[in-house]
Amino acid sequence: MTHHLRKEKNYSYIEIGEGTPIIVLHGLMGGLSNFDSVTYFFSEKGYKIVIPELPIYTMSLIKTNVKSFAKYLHEFIEFKKFDNVILLGNSLGGHIGLYHTKLYPEKIKALVITGSSGLYESAMGGGYTKRSDYEVIKKKAQDVFYDPKIATKEIVDEVYATVNDRNKLIKTLAIAKSAIRHNMAKDLPKMSTPACIIWGKNDTVTPPEVAEEFNSLLPDSDLFWIDKCGHAAMMEHPDEFNEILYAWLTKRNF
Repeated sequence: MTHHLRKEKNYSYIEIGEGTPIIVLHGLMGGLSNFDSVTYFFSEKGYKIVIPELPIYTMSLIKTNVKSFAKYLHEFIEFKKFDNVILLGNSLGGHIGLYHTKLYPEKIKALVITGSSGLYESAMGGGYTKRSDYEVIKKKAQDVFYDPKIATKEIVDEVYATVNDRNKLIKTLAIAKSAIRHNMAKDLPKMSTPACIIWGKNDTVTPPEVAEEFNSLLPDSDLFWIDKCGHAAMMEHPDEFNEILYAWLTKRNF
C-alpha cells in the first residue's frame, strides 16, 4: 500500500482518515510502510493517522539526538494545530514519543510503545564493523523478527544501503549514543500519561524484561504480549497488534 507523502513547510508526512490524531513514530531503520496495517485499520475506525518522516539523517550531527527529534515532533504538532494526540512509536520512535511526552505532556492524550528504546540500548547502532558483508547485515535484519522471512530482500537492501552510507552510519551511531544518554528510568515514574505497551515475547533487541520495566515504572500503563513475535510487532503480527490497541483505546475512551 502506498500513501501520498505530503510535503509542507519542512515536513514530509502521510495523513489519512479523520478523527483523533494518532501520530506514528518510526524507528531508526523503519520505513513508513512498516505501519501500513496500522494506517489502514485505524483510519477506518475514526482516527486520523499521521506518519511524519523523522529527520534522522538530515539533522545536523550536533542535533542528531533524541531530544532534538522530540522538539521536532512538538513543532510538527504545533504546525498541524493538533490537540489531544495519541503517540504510537516503535523502537527509537517509542523513545522519541516518551521523551516528547516528558517535555510536552499537555498535548498528549495517550502513548503507545512497542519495542521501545529508552531503558535498554545495547543493540542500537552496534555490530556494523562488517557492514560491507551483505550476509552479516542480512542476519542482523532477520534477527529483528521472530520469523526471519519478514526481513524481505527489500528490507535487507535498505538496511545494507543505510549502514554503508558513511553519513548515515555516523548519524546512526550518534543516535545510539544519544539513546543511552537519554535513559528515562528516572523520568518515567513522573509521567502520568496513559500508556499502552505492546511487546513481542521473543524480542531480542529490547527483551521482554524491558517491557516489564516500562510497565513497572510508568504510573498508568497496561502491558500486552504477542507470542512468536520479535521487535516490530505491528509488522510481524499486524492483526493482533491492531486488535490489542483498538481494544485498549476503546476501553480507555480514546
